[in-house]
Amino acid sequence: MAFLSIIFSPMRNPRTALTLLSIIILLVGLGSAVLVYRAAANSPNNVLGYVEGDGSVYPVMPEDSKKYLRDMEMYGGKANVLADELRRWFGGLWHGKSLAYTIACMSMLLALAVISAAARLPDEEE
Repeated sequence: MAFLSIIFSPMRNPRTALTLLSIIILLVGLGSAVLVYRAAANSPNNVLGYVEGDGSVYPVMPEDSKKYLRDMEMYGGKANVLADELRRWFGGLWHGKSLAYTIACMSMLLALAVISAAARLPDEEE
């Protein structure tokens, strides 16, 4: 907080301060996303095996098997299968290269929210 007060103390206009804050949020967020993207690896850790097809090698996950899906549907119905897919999708947002995209999107949304708040402030003219 002391860092922000040093930056924003000479500014008398809150619109200018919020605009600068949104630029800082955007630059830090996108920079972090680039660093996470470069450092991340998308290697799944619960692979049963690999299947070769179309000139590529694909991992075989336990949740992709027909037996797994049949058992899930038998015990909980279609809602259980959909809930499991939603849980795996949401959990995947916080790992690997997907995390970099999540950080980039969240920083852009936060910067947009701050800049729109700055646009609603009255303009103070000296």
